[in-house]
Parts: sequence; C-alpha cells; structure tokens
Amino acid sequence: MSVDQRVDSDHQLARLLQIGVVLEEVVEARAYRHYQSLAEEDRDLEADVEALLEEAATESARHRERLEELVDELDADSIPFEDIETLVEARYGRTKPEDFDGVLYDQLCNEETAYKFYDDLIDAIEASDAAFSLEREHVVDVLTEIRDEEAEGVEEVTRIMEARE
Repeated sequence: MSVDQRVDSDHQLARLLQIGVVLEEVVEARAYRHYQSLAEEDRDLEADVEALLEEAATESARHRERLEELVDELDADSIPFEDIETLVEARYGRTKPEDFDGVLYDQLCNEETAYKFYDDLIDAIEASDAAFSLEREHVVDVLTEIRDEEAEGVEEVTRIMEARE
C-alpha cells in the first residue's frame, strides 16, 4: 500500500492511518532513545534539545491517539500490527538513529518523513472519489492539523540547528 495512489475504500484508509500510527511510534521511540542515550552518556542536554525531544515524544503520542480514533470510527477491519510494522519499516525505516551525525539530524529526518507522509495522504484522500464511512472533511482536517504540527517540528529543529552554526 502506497500513499502515491488514491484512497478508494475504508479498508485502504484504515491501513494508511495505521501506517501513520506506527510511524508516530517510531518517531516517539527514536526521540526517547536519543534522550536516554544522551542521559546515559552523562552528557548535559542543552535545554532546547531536551525540550525538543520531550515535545517530539509527546506530540507523537497525541498524533497516535488521534489516528487511532479515526481508525476506530471507520467501517473497516483492523490490519494486524505486525503487517503494518513491516510496511513502515520497509518504506520509512531505512535509516536508523545511528545513521545520522547527531540527534538533531535524526530528529529532522523524522519530522520531515512524517510531514511528507501526511502531506501525501491528504493528497491521496483529496484525489479520491470514494465515499468513506467517516466524513472526508473531518479526516482531512485531522490529518492537516497533524501535518502542520510536523511542519512546525521541522522548523523548530532547523532553528536549533541554525543557532548552533
């Protein structure tokens, strides 16, 4: 299932929303992992980086909850978590935290990946003529809010990175 195509059924929409849930879990776990690894190294976290990682984890949890609510409201069967996790890993998990030169670069990649996913999903829903069991406008509104928060995350990481140059 790719976001590059139109969304033509509740089942496809549910699957894509579940991919978003898992993607948010990945972002949250990576932010937490960075936070923990820096603390274990006994390095002083700079206040702005610490706040960024905490906010990323909190925001991802909120996004997950909102996406799960949409999935629950759809008239579609849930896809097993393991199947969705495999899809996310294949499409969005090609990089690992250690592939980046620092916490901020990894966080920037996470925020940009999430932003692009939601942007593509919104486009796919809007390109579709399908009738969903949920009001299309409601789904797009929720996804737009999440996408906009991801864009704000990209801007925040970029601001911190630029301040360090």
